[in-house]
Amino acid sequence: MPQGDKDKYTDKQKRKAEHIEQGYEKSGVSKKEAESRAWATVNKESGGGNKSGSGRGKPDTHVSSRKGGRNGGRASASRPAADRSAAAKKGWETRRRKAG
Repeated sequence: MPQGDKDKYTDKQKRKAEHIEQGYEKSGVSKKEAESRAWATVNKESGGGNKSGSGRGKPDTHVSSRKGGRNGGRASASRPAADRSAAAKKGWETRRRKAG
């Protein structure tokens, strides 16, 4: 199997990677980096391709997904309100400028 071949992955793993990749792209990560991160996440949660072999029946862990959900907002919550507001305004201006 050549490097990068996804034949050994289940349809569910492929769908999961695609969904994760779309989320990264939406947050501004490049296509190539988003794909790399998505497959790394799938591999971490499911232990790699599950289509054949002794590991076929292993359940997925959701360690990566849970970590992101638990950590979300923690860093910004510790910052003063004025800093958060300034960052939000700056981000809005950047998105507006790039869209137009």
